[in-house]
Amino acid sequence: MSGFKRHTSGHGYFSLKDESSVIDAVCWKGTLSGISVSLEDGLEVICKGRVTTYGARSKYQIVVQSVTLAGTGSLLKLLHDRKEKLQKEGLFDAEKKKPLPFFPKKIGIITSETGAVIRDILHRLSDRCPSHVLLWPVAVQGDTSAKDVAHAIKGFNEMDDCTKPDILIVARGGGSLEDLWSFNEENVVRAAANSRIPLISAVGHETDTTLIDFAADKRAPTPTAAAEMAVPVRTQLNENLLQTWDRLQNALTNFLTHQKALCRVCSQRPF
Repeated sequence: MSGFKRHTSGHGYFSLKDESSVIDAVCWKGTLSGISVSLEDGLEVICKGRVTTYGARSKYQIVVQSVTLAGTGSLLKLLHDRKEKLQKEGLFDAEKKKPLPFFPKKIGIITSETGAVIRDILHRLSDRCPSHVLLWPVAVQGDTSAKDVAHAIKGFNEMDDCTKPDILIVARGGGSLEDLWSFNEENVVRAAANSRIPLISAVGHETDTTLIDFAADKRAPTPTAAAEMAVPVRTQLNENLLQTWDRLQNALTNFLTHQKALCRVCSQRPF
């Protein structure tokens, strides 16, 4: 792909070329908005469409109807270039990371409403510390996924203080590089970096890494681990509270005993 330009009308214009040939291409606004890949120069792509003639210039062009990246190598190059670009903008800076609240009253979860991920998170939260959970269901894969996730992050941040969660978890299960690609899209990464609510990224398995991981305040190796990061263990808190109460009672008893003995000594002294 070469010379990509998005016209003010919303249409996309570019050229497709290989080692020896080149053809102009156009992607109409309605089609372009439904393409999950962020089009830019240098991408190796597979385009499907129909060849037409452009009478004004007596040239052939292809009207593109779908675009997919051509293989893992192209994805990895795009991922590397995008990471460098966003890193230079400061989106991944450590000083921008927000601390997680110790005991959040409300937890916002952004994931699919079906599947194992939401069940695992809710089960782990229930075991550790039953909490008020707000689920914003999104597509975690496919053409609308990146838009859904970015919208959910912004939506939670725009809630009023009474309903806004204290912490966010963005989660999905493992998958291939293509499956997880939504979480490498710029709109998702920027939404995570700009979130005023502390955000935990829990995308994929422990070995999977996506760009949202670098923009999030914390990265969890699994969705279950994200639930563990989000809340303390309530039974341990109760135990610590009881131990602290016992120490306070013992200290108060010792203090009163000492004061009582001191009063007895003072009362026996002649004035």
